[in-house]
Amino acid sequence: MQFFSTPNIDFVGNRKKAAILSTVLLLIGIGSFAMHKGLRTSIDFAGGALIEVKLDPAIPLQEMRDVIAGAQFDGAEVTNFGSPSEYLVKVKSVGNASEVAEQLKIALVEGIRGSEIEIRRTESVGPKIGSELRTSAFWAIIYSLLGIIVYVSWRFQFRFAIAAIIALIHDVLFTLGFFSIVNIEVSLAVIAAILTIVGYSLNDTIVVFDRIRENTHTRSRESYESLVNKSINETLSRTLITSLTTLLVVVGLAIFGGEVIKDFALTLIVGVIVGTYSSVFIASPVLVEWHLRRAARQKARA
Repeated sequence: MQFFSTPNIDFVGNRKKAAILSTVLLLIGIGSFAMHKGLRTSIDFAGGALIEVKLDPAIPLQEMRDVIAGAQFDGAEVTNFGSPSEYLVKVKSVGNASEVAEQLKIALVEGIRGSEIEIRRTESVGPKIGSELRTSAFWAIIYSLLGIIVYVSWRFQFRFAIAAIIALIHDVLFTLGFFSIVNIEVSLAVIAAILTIVGYSLNDTIVVFDRIRENTHTRSRESYESLVNKSINETLSRTLITSLTTLLVVVGLAIFGGEVIKDFALTLIVGVIVGTYSSVFIASPVLVEWHLRRAARQKARA
């Protein structure tokens, strides 16, 4: 199925404009990192208290959030846990978890009338655990990138692997920069979404690379820039249809999925858009630049 009848867009010819755009946006993200002194992390990484609360009768989840927000607990996250009458409250705190639970109960007694309040469970997430989670998340991304280098080098060539990695690093940095700009917390769910983005972007890039490899054999007399450009145009319909159908689902999750998966869905929305862009304007142009510079070196040696 062709989304465009005869696409003939000069993607390769506009690679320098795309590189400038990407550089500007990444610099904005880096500036945001510096301004906010890093990313805002959730309790999963920063540490704090996890408290399970039961109300009888139950109240709406948003009302529960409003009461806790009014009590000014630092970075509180509230979700339903099991039944609608059970709530899981995560609070960033450096104090004792039991003391935080008592303060939370007092705030709930003052803010909620007519409900019996029971603190069912209290756990503490220490800064050491948060540090270990940050380290594990970092190495999970690094190992995935190394695996991609090995796989793409085996299936194609090393230069294809480097182009794919540059595109993936672009996607991850752009997504993290976006989160820094809008000041959204980075949680384990967000890290899972970033790893999902890595897989999605790589799949999109591999499709384009596969067509480039095919055209290298069938259109060997064409210039490399023309060959790559034609390959991108030939896979453009597939790229856009895949991205649009994925976006429809993820946007639905962001709108109707509730607070629990909102950040996860938002990360995927940004990642799908940036991943589609990078497979066309980052990965493929890197191949072109690699080819042109290698040809220039060979000509200079000759």
